[in-house]
Amino acid sequence: MAELTLPDGLEITGQLPDGAEKVLTPDALDLIVDLHRRFEPTRQERLAARKEVQKHLDSGGELGFLDETKAVREDDSWTVVAPAPGLEDRRVEVTGPTYTKMTINALNSGAKAWLADQEDANTPAWESVIGGQLNLLNAINREIDFVAEETGKEYRLRPDEELPTIIVRPRGWHMGEKHMKVDGQEVSGSLVDFALYFATAGRRQLEKGQGPYYYLPKMESYLEARLWNDVFSYSEEKLGVEHGSIRATCLIETYPAAFQMEEILYELRDHSAGLNAGRWDYIFSVIKTHRNKGADWILPDRNLVTMTVPFMRAYTELLVRTCHKRGAHAIGGMAAQIPSKDEAANAQAFEKVTGDKTREAGDGFDGSWVAHPGMVDICKEAFTKVLGEAPNQLDKKREDVSVTAADLLSVKDTPGDVTEAGLRANVSVGIQYVQSWLNGNGAAAINGLMEDAATAEISRTQVWQWLKFNTELADSGEQVTRELVERIIDEEVGKLPGGREAYGKATDLFAKMATDATYYDFLTLPAYELID
Repeated sequence: MAELTLPDGLEITGQLPDGAEKVLTPDALDLIVDLHRRFEPTRQERLAARKEVQKHLDSGGELGFLDETKAVREDDSWTVVAPAPGLEDRRVEVTGPTYTKMTINALNSGAKAWLADQEDANTPAWESVIGGQLNLLNAINREIDFVAEETGKEYRLRPDEELPTIIVRPRGWHMGEKHMKVDGQEVSGSLVDFALYFATAGRRQLEKGQGPYYYLPKMESYLEARLWNDVFSYSEEKLGVEHGSIRATCLIETYPAAFQMEEILYELRDHSAGLNAGRWDYIFSVIKTHRNKGADWILPDRNLVTMTVPFMRAYTELLVRTCHKRGAHAIGGMAAQIPSKDEAANAQAFEKVTGDKTREAGDGFDGSWVAHPGMVDICKEAFTKVLGEAPNQLDKKREDVSVTAADLLSVKDTPGDVTEAGLRANVSVGIQYVQSWLNGNGAAAINGLMEDAATAEISRTQVWQWLKFNTELADSGEQVTRELVERIIDEEVGKLPGGREAYGKATDLFAKMATDATYYDFLTLPAYELID
């Protein structure tokens, strides 16, 4: 372990990689301790509040716009702060984990910004948590390179080219960091990821004229956004950084948050960089939130839940309208397609990405995400056709949009069936992703798509819900039973290289998450216990 001087009360376990002292600095560690002692009680309150919302829904209640914050929504006088340097033009953002090769590829991609993912596309093994922070620091200092062992290919940053703006996504409020304890209590993974970046690479960004920028995942209420804002303000003051230097784009990727978009912007208005339509986690949250409510809340096969079905269309329209009303960027959803060596498959992938990004640009989004550097130019071209030389379209207010709570809740209007093919796809892709995650890779190329943890969450939650309500499969006429799910798991794992012998842990974990009588809020929590 690197030689570190730890603040009183802080305990770090696990082997640290070479250079760890560059990010586990005295300022960073002191900040983690302070943030934990000051904000951990509030974090626990916010997590407990999530459970109360779920109890309300399970007992017959429903989501809706909040009466308690009606004044915020009806007050037209407030806006968020103007875009920060490096965040004015976000027409194409590439996403990906902070592994060394992927860091270099993302920064060489030509995108306007890189979502440096410490969350859903990253496995939170201790080496990855610290190694990712080192890669970010080294990238900002242009001291990063990589040589592939298999091929000898070298990866380096392109010299003298402007790098995409780095936006770091820390773990969500629900995740702990088991390798760090303060006063004997596990520290929040969110606060670890935030503080290590802010106190090290984030300072370098400030010196370079930008700042520490973040994507905030999986919030379920405006009070969770208030907690982040309090963390930002306290940290800026503690480290002597100008108030408002930190900027955050919030992912609207939970069902409850869709009813609190304006409130979330309001809470972060001095630090806000807009909202993002986190489409895949949003679908997961829709299923998860109403998993106990019966047939009206059962969605068809995952590939049929597109961005144009009624409840998804309402969600994205409201997001653009809300953001532009308040002077905030609206960032579109992930295009998960990846280039292929098969020309026909490649043409189909390019066509899908072009259509997706053309629709988003036409709807008023200011930019969007792609999961692979090979899709950057397609996204950029689609938005440039609408934006031209303008950095964004904040002036497109979308005052024609009027979305009601009923529109957001119109899940039963989603066309399509639940099929055996869809069940098999959920099982196969879910297990393959969990296997990749357990092996240390949170961004897995499966069937032509770059998948992250949201894929496995949707897959196992759909199977769980279909099983709970013995859903009938349209193509086979069978009902989804535990026996059927277990048989399909055996059959689908048998098709994978090495079968159950190779995929044993992943299969067991997926099967438990999909068939246990108890529903687990996040697959990644028990999965985290299986890695170092």
